[in-house]
Amino acid sequence: MKIIDIRATPVSVPLEAPLRHANGCHWGRFVRTIVEVETDNGLIGLGEMGGGGESAVAAFHGVKPYLLGHDPARLEELRFRVANPTASLYNNRTQVVAALEFACLDILGQAWGVPVSEILGGRLRDRVPFASYLFFRYPSPIDGSGEVRTCEQLVAEAVSLKERYGFTSHKLKGGVFSPEYELECYRAIAQALDGDRFRFDPNGVWSTEQAIWFGQRIEHLRNDYLEDPVFGMHGMRRTREKVRMPLATNTVVVNFEQLAANVLNTAVDVVLLDTTFWGGIRACVKAAGICETFQLGVAVHSSGELGIQLATMLHLGAAIPNLTFAADAHYHHLVDDVIEGGKFTYCHGAIDVPTAPGLGVKLDRDRVGEYHEMFNRLGAYPYDQDPLRPGWSPLIPNQAWADPRDERAPRIPV
Repeated sequence: MKIIDIRATPVSVPLEAPLRHANGCHWGRFVRTIVEVETDNGLIGLGEMGGGGESAVAAFHGVKPYLLGHDPARLEELRFRVANPTASLYNNRTQVVAALEFACLDILGQAWGVPVSEILGGRLRDRVPFASYLFFRYPSPIDGSGEVRTCEQLVAEAVSLKERYGFTSHKLKGGVFSPEYELECYRAIAQALDGDRFRFDPNGVWSTEQAIWFGQRIEHLRNDYLEDPVFGMHGMRRTREKVRMPLATNTVVVNFEQLAANVLNTAVDVVLLDTTFWGGIRACVKAAGICETFQLGVAVHSSGELGIQLATMLHLGAAIPNLTFAADAHYHHLVDDVIEGGKFTYCHGAIDVPTAPGLGVKLDRDRVGEYHEMFNRLGAYPYDQDPLRPGWSPLIPNQAWADPRDERAPRIPV
């Protein structure tokens, strides 16, 4: 079995409303790149990576000569062909490798008639639980709905997500407004959903002193963990010394060198594994094994996935024994998906692991065409800019917070 073609298609898929975060905003849509790897026996494997647009298409076009004629089962050799560690100093291809690995595993599962979770060692669970993912949101540019700015709006959104999807863990993405205001909001969610579990993530934009101040004031809540309160391992260690709850990260432990450093001098208690950031599902399984050995917690990070990457997260979650936290997913914010049948379905806060061969998802060509046309029409967007704060720079640590009293709605093309 040999690879005969690699195709990349950028798409823009609408969100219910623009999602605000510490470094900017998702402007009402996710831009993703769908990857197809075709073999000489007619199988097509699917992969996905975040953002990129034309640059991602160029990246995959650039690696085609490395891989035409390559056996998709030889994944370790593929990794070194595309992302040799020394060569990658000049051109980081980790996410490219991840998308190609997704597609090759999809091909192998189809060829062998088994789901990817069986290739990873066999499933330990049939369903993966997820946390709600709460964002401060601008109103929808289409109909003005979906705003989350006030404490009352945030609580209403949290209660609604629990009623609609059955979540019992809830994550608030902070770092938008001042820590004092977001503390008020976080406490209000915990009070409204008493008995559930909670986690907070300001995307590393606080100073260590702010992180300690905030962390000490939420110690009495039922926290899963405090995620990335500061950026950098030493700041995390300083915070960990003064705050009595687990600290988690998806920013300062995202490769094996950093994981080794964290084992030798612990800064982070819970490692959030991302199938793209780590370079594939298999790398995440390996990292989970190291975390199991050293008794570090493991959760699954979300980087704005469509159904293909969500399937990789489900197969990962099914196969690792030490997934003790609900996974993250932006997924419920999406209006639609590019896979056949539309979006995956939540039941009691969880999603079933696909059982069909490979990743268990297929492309809906009409949807891909529609959202590729949307990408061509709208283009990419500046993820690290806020549409109502021109000229603002997301400094670390940040002091220039957005104003929750600002009722304006940005004009975003749709």
